[in-house]
Amino acid sequence: MNKCRLVTLYSGSDGNCTFVTSGETSILIDAGKSARTLCAKLAEIGSDIGKIDAIFITHEHCDHISALETLSKKYHIPIHMTEKSAKKLDRNPTAAVHSCLIRHDSTFCVEVGNMRVRAFPTPHDSLMSVCYRIELCTEEHKHTFGVATDIGFVSERIKEALMGCDAVVLESNHDEQMLMDGPYPYDLKLRIRSNKGHLSNCDCALLAAELAKEGTKGFILAHISRENNYPELAFDEVHGTISDDSVEICVASPDTPTELCCLGGGE
Repeated sequence: MNKCRLVTLYSGSDGNCTFVTSGETSILIDAGKSARTLCAKLAEIGSDIGKIDAIFITHEHCDHISALETLSKKYHIPIHMTEKSAKKLDRNPTAAVHSCLIRHDSTFCVEVGNMRVRAFPTPHDSLMSVCYRIELCTEEHKHTFGVATDIGFVSERIKEALMGCDAVVLESNHDEQMLMDGPYPYDLKLRIRSNKGHLSNCDCALLAAELAKEGTKGFILAHISRENNYPELAFDEVHGTISDDSVEICVASPDTPTELCCLGGGE
């Protein structure tokens, strides 16, 4: 039986990629790390790159796009990206990625198979950053997923994107005390804490609690900092704000696939 699945293949400052499938349609959100690593992680979850119908990019930072050039050369998968973020790729006008790139404004909506993917602007220190709301429909399932990382603060646009989702990949980047006591230069600490940086565990927990009250049943806590966070801290902060024990919370691994069980994932 084909099922709706939401899986982070890996997540963190070294690379990010999320797999979403519904029936016969499969997409990726971001394509960090190498193409070889990305393909190996797809194989681990029983899929392969030949089944990917489209790739959607949140923004142009290397940990979100580093596999695109090789993927474009070998597999010619459509790549959806905002016009502003794509300007980074324009620095190499002969790159293979241009043959696959589809450029959009910051609030685009694309239908891929039985999915509707909508982009919403997010505050981050990039040329343009977006999160995604993904509506999926098969004969057996109707689900709505959200993918929102690299967020400086929770804007109304982000709430609009995520409210009512069944499951959400949500940034829980750092513990504020660990960040300020940690080894990073002071200006970098301020950038991470800024309105164009990353969500803290506390910020993530407050948003997750709001979403859970509106029906979200599963969270994958993502983009966890190796230096400024622990998975247990992120989990405990979010778990402590959600009173409904039926809500599933898991923490994305930086190196291996992480999947929500509440969706009945797997083949």
